[in-house]
Order: sequence, then structure tokens, then C-alpha cells
Amino acid sequence: MSQDRVYAALAACPGEYLSGEELSRELGITRAGVWKAVEALRQQGYSIEARTGRGYCLVQTQERLERREIAAYLGQERPNWQVFGEVDSTNSLCKRLAMDGAEDGTAVLADSQSAGRGRRGRSFQSPAGMGIYFSILWRPEVPPQQLMTLPALGAVAACRAVEEVCGVCPGIKWPNDLVMHGKKLGGILTELSMESESGLVEYVVLGIGLNVCQRREDFTGEVADMASSLEVELGQKVSRPRLAAALLRQMDRLRREALCAPEAWLAEYRRCCLTLGAQVQLIAGEQRSRAVALDVDEMYGLVVRRPDGTVETVRSGEVSVRGLYGYVAGEE
Repeated sequence: MSQDRVYAALAACPGEYLSGEELSRELGITRAGVWKAVEALRQQGYSIEARTGRGYCLVQTQERLERREIAAYLGQERPNWQVFGEVDSTNSLCKRLAMDGAEDGTAVLADSQSAGRGRRGRSFQSPAGMGIYFSILWRPEVPPQQLMTLPALGAVAACRAVEEVCGVCPGIKWPNDLVMHGKKLGGILTELSMESESGLVEYVVLGIGLNVCQRREDFTGEVADMASSLEVELGQKVSRPRLAAALLRQMDRLRREALCAPEAWLAEYRRCCLTLGAQVQLIAGEQRSRAVALDVDEMYGLVVRRPDGTVETVRSGEVSVRGLYGYVAGEE
């Protein structure tokens, strides 16, 4: 659409005026078409100044999580991605798209979720205008056990995206929570479907919820003391569209480099993992025990040493690990 192209050109030159003639020449549309696109953008709430002899200038306001704003940062054409104002859950939507035949690499983003979900059936607070809620669909045709490492890989990709945009890399609480200054910024949820005859994965959906613009008072209930946002922890504004574009690029990189070769990103995961060296509490059902986290193995399992000296490896599906967000070993 000409509106998207005009917006991208203006957004690429913040604070600068571009003449109608220059936009017409660069975009291959008439000057009348440029004017119509500008008027349409204004009607949609964008502030665009026009000065005789200078042209048009996009007045930067609070960026919105919309397709044209994300596309302006994406830097390349990418098929099969959609942006929504509100959905029940981006993972649920991606799964419905998968059952309708959506292709490998299909991605969805939303400004808010009415029924956001985290691990172990927990809800994920997803208010409008504050976070990024993202899911991507892949069809790798591999045994399900080959994707056990995907949540951890997703955390690495998300950390890379944050570092690309903010200049600071979050840490990872094993297995896949993003953490900064002891507060949770977001998490990963993966869900898959298997083909009954072959036993291979029919599709897998990886979802990310990331807190970006929330203030401390925006978090309620049980997460109020443990959650935070990038803007709170960094003390600066963060562009949600730019971060969403970075997430798309890093997830595509994950697909190319590490989805079926998780060892490729293991060293980076270990560098980011804040759980290593910490005393943690292992929770399996009603049982609780203390341990010290020693390492992450090649399948991203957590190697721990118990008080009696026993060393073992635990998997995220078997135990829950506490040791950050203010928890200490031995707490109930």
C-alpha cells in the first residue's frame, strides 16, 4: 500500500522534511498519490507536518504496535506475518492457523491478549499498549524429543533481540524466563502437535510475552513483586515496533541456525543463564529440596549438586526451579 511506503520513508528520516517530489521519485507513485497517502495517515492518527518548499515530516509520537510501524524497522520483505490489536492468545491463534494449513514461519503479534498463557497453565498479564505478545509457527518434521531445547533457544533469541534494540542483554532464569535486575521481563511458551502415524511433529508454536512499557504499578496480583518491564529496568523509552522487528529477525535466525542444532547456541545460553552458581529450590509435585546449580548440559538440562554431594540433571518438565525473584532455597 502507498500509505505504508510513505510512512516507511518518513519514519526512516525522523525529524527531516521530504519533498513530495522526492517521495514520488523514490517510491514510484505520483505526487497526488503521496498527498493522498499523507492525508490517509493523518486520518489514522499520525502527526505529519507539511511546509511549503520543504515537504512532509513525521512528528514522532508514541509508536504503536502496528504492521506498518514494525515493517519500517524490519528492513526486508517477509511473508506470512500478521499484527492484531487484541487476540485471546497469540499461541492459540497460531495453533488455529496451523490447523488451517498455515506455512512454516507464520508469525503473529498482538498489542494485547485477553487470555494470555504462560507455563504450567498460569495466566500472563497482557495489557494493551505495554508489551509484545508474539508467536511463530514451524513445521520441522522431526521427532518431538528433538525440540526439547526449543524454549531455551527461544530465550536466547529474545535476549538477542533486546540487546539489538536496547544495547543491554537480559539474563535467563533457567529454563526460559528473561530477567533483568532480579525481575522477570517475560517468558516463553512452546506447544506442539504430533502426527499420529509417523510420530513426527506436525507443527510447533513458540510464544513470547515481553514486558516493555509497564510501570511498576501496572503489575497486579501474584506477579506484582516479581515482574518488571524493560523501560523500568533501563530507565529509558523502548520502541515496541523496533523490538518486534528484531524478534522476527532473531526467530528466523533461530529457525536457520539452531532449531535442529541446539548445540550451536549452547555457549551463549550458558553465558546468559543467571541460575548457574546459585542456590535453588527444586519443586517436583509436593516435594521440595535444595541444590546448587552447576551447569547446563547439551540438551539444556540443569546440572545440580544436592547437599549430600549427589550430582544430577533435572529437566524443565520434571521440576520447577526457584532461586530468583526474591525466592530463596527453603522457602515454601
